[in-house]
Amino acid sequence: MKYPYGISDFKKIITRNFFYCDRTDKIPLLEKSDSLLFIRPRRFGKSLVLSMLENYYDVAKKAEFEELFGGLKIGRNPTESRNSYFILRLDFSCVDPTGSAEDVKRALFDHINAGIEGFYDFYSYKGYELPKIKISYSNALYSINSLVSAVRMTPYPVYLLIDEYDNFANTVMMGVQSAEKRYEALVHDEGPLRTFFKSVKASTSSSVFDRVFITGVSPVVMSDITSGYNIAKNIYFEPEFNDLCGFKQNEIEGVLKKIVDECGFEKEKIQEAVNLMQTYYNGYIFSHAADEHLYNPTLCLYFFEQFEKTCGYPRKMLDSNLAVDESKLEYIAQIPRGRDLLINLVQKDKDVVMSDIEDRFGIKDMLTDKSKDNTFLISFLYYFGVLTIAGDTEDLQVILKVPNLVMQSLYVERVQKMLLPEPDDRDDGKLAAEKVYQKGDIAPLCRFMEERYFKVFHNRDYRWANELTVKTAFLTLLYNDIIYIMDSEKEVERRYADLTMIIRPDKRYGKVFDVLIEFKFVKLKDAKLSAEQARDLSEDELCLIPEIVKQMEDGKSQVKDYGEKLEQRHGNLRLKKFVVVALGFERICFSSVTDGGD
Repeated sequence: MKYPYGISDFKKIITRNFFYCDRTDKIPLLEKSDSLLFIRPRRFGKSLVLSMLENYYDVAKKAEFEELFGGLKIGRNPTESRNSYFILRLDFSCVDPTGSAEDVKRALFDHINAGIEGFYDFYSYKGYELPKIKISYSNALYSINSLVSAVRMTPYPVYLLIDEYDNFANTVMMGVQSAEKRYEALVHDEGPLRTFFKSVKASTSSSVFDRVFITGVSPVVMSDITSGYNIAKNIYFEPEFNDLCGFKQNEIEGVLKKIVDECGFEKEKIQEAVNLMQTYYNGYIFSHAADEHLYNPTLCLYFFEQFEKTCGYPRKMLDSNLAVDESKLEYIAQIPRGRDLLINLVQKDKDVVMSDIEDRFGIKDMLTDKSKDNTFLISFLYYFGVLTIAGDTEDLQVILKVPNLVMQSLYVERVQKMLLPEPDDRDDGKLAAEKVYQKGDIAPLCRFMEERYFKVFHNRDYRWANELTVKTAFLTLLYNDIIYIMDSEKEVERRYADLTMIIRPDKRYGKVFDVLIEFKFVKLKDAKLSAEQARDLSEDELCLIPEIVKQMEDGKSQVKDYGEKLEQRHGNLRLKKFVVVALGFERICFSSVTDGGD
């Protein structure tokens, strides 16, 4: 089987027999509206949807319909509109958003003009008689008007496809220097971007641009140009389009079954591979009314290629092409409220709740501190695919959570850099963490926490100090999804273990340990000590404090119970069990727990 990794050309995928998940049955639903805005995270297949629409509606590809769509759902019952449009496709990700406002305007106009020139050349070559379209290289809006005049002389309307319409705003959001003024120059009343959409709106009203389909990552630009283009129907929350992009569970299982058969594995390998993909990749829902989680297609194709090529799972489950999404977390980390939000979201299945997802915020909202409340921050992370809808509360507020393990790894990495900004500290911390699962020795990591990590917590953090905060600090250094399935708050017989590190099924040949850690926290005031007094205690004196003794005994009981359940569930574990009791953000008492005792 061939996998179209990095390929968004529908015709190439179909004619060269690449793997394709058929979404052509959505075409009749899309035809119910003339102007649509469809938003999804990066690398989720939006460009392929545009390419599919381009090939379906292009009048010049009528003779290719059976070859392209005959084996697909829409081929059995096509709509009347098939192959009845001229196609004008623009991709704003090709427009350089850097330089001065005039530079960006010129780049935008150059791209629009190139699209119009390509439009004319293509349809003229295909034998369609079009009056000459006049191109103005200084004013692409003139070129659009000339295209409109030319198309009016033909029996065919235009289907306008715009990909990555919000590319400019994304540049501003990611902190490119002096980008704000450039962006405002694009979207102000007479700015070229707003004026472009005004021109599109006018052409839509005159039925020349009979249909418009726009894709992007966030609704930012559409909010900023509302007066210029207020006719697009937002379909990104509509349940019938939840799976317009992304792979479904049964599609994933079908591919894995074929690979397992080709590699000669036993059938049990199918479920193992399914479980691994569910753990690392699954979890996206884009509509409150949708009932099926979706997989990011780029991640899945990356996994399929590696699995089929080597008959083994990828060493790194996170495709490097998606790792750049960390820049969104970096943006959030720079916002005062964002720091605490990211620390909380490091925990697996840790969710956040708000009244609703914000669907209208402009660039000024993003650049004004007073506008950056939790509603904005959470909505921003939702649109960029680092949070997803997880349901509703009893009082009908929206629950959002980190969708899967690869996204959690991005949170962990960002929090680690946020709390340990010095590379030397991060390197030393990781070396100490490696001794936990390589040697079964947690002492170096606990010493590192006491001497260096705890110092990064400001005094204000004492207000929220608890075992969750300490666990987060440990997790940022212990996190290793190359070797482990990391699970924070793992459910074990309806109870929750603080942190489990279970070796991936394809890595069990190594000589590392599975790890289970239970965290406890004692406040300084409960121990009747000041921070200075706590620091002066010897290790023996620390671990004899009554409150710490009590928490340690509770932790040992829990970790033994959890360990037994994990052994029963997984079997053949090389499990190292630990209890870690923190005294404020000052000291740590720890114990390695064996079945027979300490």
